[in-house]
Amino acid sequence: MTKHPDYEHMVRSQIAGRGIRDPRVLSAMREIRRHEFVAAEQQAHACDDGPLPIGYGQTISQPYVVAWMSELLDLESDMKVLEIGTGCGYQTAVLAKLCAHVYSIERVEALSRQAAINLRRAGIRNVTLKVGDGYDGWPEYAPFPRILAGAAPDEIPPALLGQLAPGGILVAPVGPPRMQQMVRVRKRDDGTLQHESLGAVAFVPLVPGEQRGSG
Repeated sequence: MTKHPDYEHMVRSQIAGRGIRDPRVLSAMREIRRHEFVAAEQQAHACDDGPLPIGYGQTISQPYVVAWMSELLDLESDMKVLEIGTGCGYQTAVLAKLCAHVYSIERVEALSRQAAINLRRAGIRNVTLKVGDGYDGWPEYAPFPRILAGAAPDEIPPALLGQLAPGGILVAPVGPPRMQQMVRVRKRDDGTLQHESLGAVAFVPLVPGEQRGSG
């Protein structure tokens, strides 16, 4: 029988051990089972300290990065979040434990379908998924008090900045490959923006457009 991943050890050593302090984030990282969001052949590596492939040139971020980005959002339980890049739904599920509702956009239809299956299996209901172009955001539900991007644009798309609510926070990796920085943007009440660069990261690029069908 395959041994289940040790999520308590993962959180203690990889996440809390690296400075993540938000108790709600730590609780969500314990509760959401990463092995339920990857293919069977990857499940033994669910607690590994690194990204894993999920197909279509995409990855599931390492646990620490998921926790770090979630903490950077400074989420409150009554907020809604726009997520760019659903992927397999793992980050989506963590966010859903921390807020009222997640609106998540994925450009690859097959990944969005699998994410819906993963999220249902994990008992996550407070999400709305869409296949579309993340560069456009989701204007029907804007403004959003929090926005998170799980892939890296060269520059933050203007549509996302426009859909960020006054007082809101956007977190995204930004820049070309090998030159990306984790960026947090705060929108002041007067609409002006404050940017913080928080360290070098390596993410897949945010690709415009959408990919329908199974291929």
